[in-house]
Amino acid sequence: MKHISTATGCALLFIAAACSNNQWHVKGTLESGAGKEILVQASDNGRWYTLDTITTGKNGKFEYSHTAMGRPDVYRLNLDGRNIYFPIDSIETVTVATTDSLFDASYTIEGSAAAEAMMEADRKLMDAVRAKGAESALTDSELKRELAQTILADPSGIVAYYIISKQINGRYLFNPADRMDNRVIGAVANAYSEKRPDDPRTSYLKQLYLANRVAMNPDLTMPADTIQATELAYFDISLTNEKGDTISLSDAVNRNKAVILSFTAYTAEGSTAYNALLAEAYRRYHNQGLEIYQVAFDDDEFQWKKSAKNLPWITVYHPSTQGAQTLMNYNVQGLPTTFVLANGQITDRVTDPAAISTTVGRHF
Repeated sequence: MKHISTATGCALLFIAAACSNNQWHVKGTLESGAGKEILVQASDNGRWYTLDTITTGKNGKFEYSHTAMGRPDVYRLNLDGRNIYFPIDSIETVTVATTDSLFDASYTIEGSAAAEAMMEADRKLMDAVRAKGAESALTDSELKRELAQTILADPSGIVAYYIISKQINGRYLFNPADRMDNRVIGAVANAYSEKRPDDPRTSYLKQLYLANRVAMNPDLTMPADTIQATELAYFDISLTNEKGDTISLSDAVNRNKAVILSFTAYTAEGSTAYNALLAEAYRRYHNQGLEIYQVAFDDDEFQWKKSAKNLPWITVYHPSTQGAQTLMNYNVQGLPTTFVLANGQITDRVTDPAAISTTVGRHF
């Protein structure tokens, strides 16, 4: 899927700081790596896209600057499929030192406490995988204890979010279905709720924790109701369809066993392929109680209507200049983004469109 351009993203998300002159910087040295191309990448809900390509100088030096997003985020340097991750809070400078041959295996990052903490977390993960293998690392209690200490040292920080979102071979290191892991996730969700209420990750963290709270240990030192179970299970949306009728997400949720909530733009590259995957899920499960509530952010409403009238599910239109709050509520940083709602709450955030049918099929 094609990433929305920076200019469009600024208009779409209405985040003034993202389009300001404030910039963050990453610089460094790639030893024995003169003339190499390094990709600077950002993520929208787990899908990495390239911001720019930088070429190292004759001495392996490189430097890159980018407009600050106005909130902490994680970026990475990619060299031939190998990655070094680093956090950016606002407008700081991060310095990386590594080599061409051991790019992601032996490096140092300086510039902030968060950058050094992220480097150490990744180093521990790499060491565990090398020593014990990926499957054993997923259940390594000592590794998770050490990483939990890092998380709880600053639970409202970007490093805490990064660690609980970390995957090994497609599986989360901190599994929300595991009572002890969910306890750590709950601590991060609570910290974000208190200190970062406007961060788009906060709502996601709350939902992640609450959806799995039934597996929590009853004798937790952090009360299970620190994040109240009465929090909204999802943010309602009420928009008009191609016929001009107002339809709300809550209506779809109340009338169906499961709902796929889809944020997309029909005119974007890859939209046809994405809708084909939705259509497959709709064909399989609609008669069993599945509905799709698709929110489109196309700039051209006329073109949206032409596409929407040919689709069998609920299609509503959200003008891109008015969609900031909805996108922030659901932590939508790129299109398409897909959720599954069942039993009155968000149950899944589908990061791989190819997995939509499999994911929604668990509810039937």
